[in-house]
Amino acid sequence: MSLLIKGADLLGQGRADILIDGGRITQVGSIHSGPDGTQVIDADGLVALPGLVDLHTHLREPGREDAETVATGSAAAAAGGYTAVLAMANTDPVTDTAEAAEHVFDLGRRAGLVDVVPVGAVSKGLAGQELAELGLMARSRARVRIFSDDGRCVHDARLMRRALDYLKPFGGLVSQHAQDPRLADANACCHEGELSGRLGLPGWPGAAEEVIVARDVMLARHTGGRVHVAHVSTAGSLEVIRWAKAAGIQVTAEVTPHHLLLTTDLLTGYDPTFKVNPPLRPSEDAHALREALADGTIDVVATDHAPHARNDKEHAFVTAAFGMVGLETALPVISTVMVREGLLTWADVARVMSATPARLAQLEGQGRPLEAGEPGNVTLLDPAAVHTVNRDDSLSQGRNNPWHGRELTGKVVATVLRGRVTARDGQLAESADEPFDKEVSA
Repeated sequence: MSLLIKGADLLGQGRADILIDGGRITQVGSIHSGPDGTQVIDADGLVALPGLVDLHTHLREPGREDAETVATGSAAAAAGGYTAVLAMANTDPVTDTAEAAEHVFDLGRRAGLVDVVPVGAVSKGLAGQELAELGLMARSRARVRIFSDDGRCVHDARLMRRALDYLKPFGGLVSQHAQDPRLADANACCHEGELSGRLGLPGWPGAAEEVIVARDVMLARHTGGRVHVAHVSTAGSLEVIRWAKAAGIQVTAEVTPHHLLLTTDLLTGYDPTFKVNPPLRPSEDAHALREALADGTIDVVATDHAPHARNDKEHAFVTAAFGMVGLETALPVISTVMVREGLLTWADVARVMSATPARLAQLEGQGRPLEAGEPGNVTLLDPAAVHTVNRDDSLSQGRNNPWHGRELTGKVVATVLRGRVTARDGQLAESADEPFDKEVSA
């Protein structure tokens, strides 16, 4: 079936109609109608963006289907405007072989709501001792191009060097969870400072992130490899990244929506919803991150969507699991924090949430311009919609939502994957009894 999107504001730069047929955009401009039986979306007042791509999603399957599955995570992603997600490797078993990568890839194809691309582990079993099957995963049907031990730091410098070297022929990159375990161990859960001391929570100093970032950019310079800093959280890390980019080192960085706005003072109530790794930082770090995203120091917005079963999150703060859900709220948060405040345009949003992550992951069919001949992947957002987040409305199994009860501006109205509407108004399109709008004849 063909799809005609009428009157959308393309990247906030002017209204146009978009006709998608056979999975690709065939026309952009003033279009009266499409082929017989064309489905029509009235997009008056909506902003059209290329389908979003998330470099950092925890889908939990296999191993923790009580927290999330590829199907439920895909549903949440589609509802949030995503057409592709990168599934992190810290599953059970770990995605450290070609067979494991292809299994996750096939689960995503079976769900059929977004393109699910596995991230491969850097080390076998995430143990940090021996390289995983990097080459075999890269050559598998899943075409893995991003590798990460996320949840754990690749702390051994020799292993990190070998990974950077090994991935060069594939154009692959290592996404590093920058946390020196000798400065911030597994129990560290609060930004180290006056507040952590007052609350009696184990401290996680910014230096624990910054020293790993500094080491890794030097290793990238030495090897000519590509390093990506996951969920950067401190102003000090930004100083290192700026220097490295100016020196021509192949380094990129991502920031999460929660680190852009939420700050460590939220921990005063010991609510485990706000326990995340790296931890929420002081307001001066959040301000620096917003500036760095605006000026291009940070390349990508990634959710670090981390759903948990209630029995893992509802504990005393120190023993609760790390992580927050974020797929369904990421675009509204960026709309509220960055676009409404004049720090990013919608074209910038397309760059940091679609084009650049797709390029880093080498996803040829994602992150493309909204032009004739390109894949029909589109996200439609109502930029003026003001809504209050309710965690119980989520399509994810996780309820550890840090935005619950908060008012956000901007709401995803529809997501289109290769010409098929996958989600509308926060629900899967397939569950609706009626077509999105109506059918018209040519």
